[in-house]
Amino acid sequence: MMDSWISYFWLFDVIDIEEDIKALQLDSSEDTVLVNVEDARPDEAIKHDKADGEDSLMEEERKTDDVEKPDMLEDELRDEAHPDLKPEHVEPKGVSGKESSPPEDMQVEVEVNKKRHLNVVFIGHVDAGKSTIGGQILLLSGQVDDRTIQKYEKEAKDKNRESWYMAYIMDTNEEERVKGITVEVGRAHFETETTRFTILDAPGHKSYVPNMISGASQADIGVLVISARKGEFETGYERGGQTREHVQLAKTLGVTKLIIVVNKMDDPTVNWSKERYDEIESKMVPFLRSSGYNVKKDVQFLPISGLFGSNLKTRLEKSVCPWWSGHCLFEVLDAVEVPPRDPNGPLRMPIIDKFKDMGTVVMGKIESGSIREGDNLLIMPNKAAVKVLAIFCDEDRVRHVGPGENVRVRLSGVEEDDLLSGFVLCSVAKPIPAVTEFVAQLQILELLDNAIFTAGYKAVLHVHAVVEECEIVELMQQIDLKTKKPMKKKPLFVKNGAIVLCCVQVNNMICVEKFSNFAQLGRFTLRTEGKTVAVGKITALPTVADSA
Repeated sequence: MMDSWISYFWLFDVIDIEEDIKALQLDSSEDTVLVNVEDARPDEAIKHDKADGEDSLMEEERKTDDVEKPDMLEDELRDEAHPDLKPEHVEPKGVSGKESSPPEDMQVEVEVNKKRHLNVVFIGHVDAGKSTIGGQILLLSGQVDDRTIQKYEKEAKDKNRESWYMAYIMDTNEEERVKGITVEVGRAHFETETTRFTILDAPGHKSYVPNMISGASQADIGVLVISARKGEFETGYERGGQTREHVQLAKTLGVTKLIIVVNKMDDPTVNWSKERYDEIESKMVPFLRSSGYNVKKDVQFLPISGLFGSNLKTRLEKSVCPWWSGHCLFEVLDAVEVPPRDPNGPLRMPIIDKFKDMGTVVMGKIESGSIREGDNLLIMPNKAAVKVLAIFCDEDRVRHVGPGENVRVRLSGVEEDDLLSGFVLCSVAKPIPAVTEFVAQLQILELLDNAIFTAGYKAVLHVHAVVEECEIVELMQQIDLKTKKPMKKKPLFVKNGAIVLCCVQVNNMICVEKFSNFAQLGRFTLRTEGKTVAVGKITALPTVADSA
């Protein structure tokens, strides 16, 4: 009998223990649901009472540090069921504004498509004030904060170069700050209400003209900076001065619109003198015409002070310059028409630079066509098949970009060491021709002393981002300057000012187009011993290259 009672109580204890365990498991499962409310279905999550909902909200807040993009649908359903639980101050990382706002890269893409884009190159003689104007533009447009300006001011003062501090914003390295001259093409971005601008700050020193050519080849519009200071304008304008050479190169490289800013008008030797301004304009106009510019239609003059920012963002006050009633630089830039571009054409993007960053990244301006993430493309002339991993425009990542944009593209399928400046990123269906020889129409500008332009003449060829040694193989025809028609007699040599049809040969394979098909990839210059001797356009390519 005693044994049966013991068995009964033992069974009762076991049942109690099992019930306790089940109760603990239920409590544990409820806690689990609260902790993982973000992983639960919305209709399950909203069953909890207000107190449980607040606990889950606190847990959600802790999780937002690890979750960049929460499920928008789940948030909206939960907010409808429990409006009192809606977080008022919590913002997911990487998203600003409302919860329903699109991802950051989508916002950037919309912005890129909404505003028009122009590439502006600043050219002119050394020390004309190009970098200072570029720095002042970035300051006035809010791209540089006051703390950075104060740092540059102190740095310039320590070097006894107080007036250089604005140029430090555009300088690319310490060497440029020490020397006080631009070496590489500086690159920056600013915006107005209607337009996004890419600034290309080209070097003015004659030793770095090849870099200036690289910058100007990417530009849609040029800003020619002229110093009004006594003696400085004359130095740049004289034979051998970079004011003349830069104008000729800009026209050759496809910069059809030119804004001429007469800088340093605040200088004590000028003091906003109308006479000095008129003198400079009267000397420049005939030269601009001779370089091929339509002065009335494509050229605009305006006085400025880059150091003080006068007539850049806002118009000049009458107390400063009583005789000027025209526009300021920002207004003139905003009024420039965007050149026609073909987003649906075959892709053409000359590579100007490359580096490693989680893959191979190439830089350049898209001359034709568009690029999207995931595109399969081709790099010529080495025929490397690549895939687009990411696209960056104005420091922001975008999914799609069209012609006219200066971009960085991350690629897979090619190593950085296998690429050179002048290679071209292009579409697989219509790759760019790669040639070692082409026919071109050349205009001889100014040959070196005692030089004869004939078959066998050697020079350095500059076409988009390509720099390559070349040789004139054959003079085919000379063009009559009066009738603009070919002469019957085949020339043996030509002189300064002549226009000639000739065959040009290069040592290595280069990517070019006929001028009539892609003007920007069919223009070129010939230089020798640091001097531009001829400009030209490609008129014919070998048939083998065309079919390749």
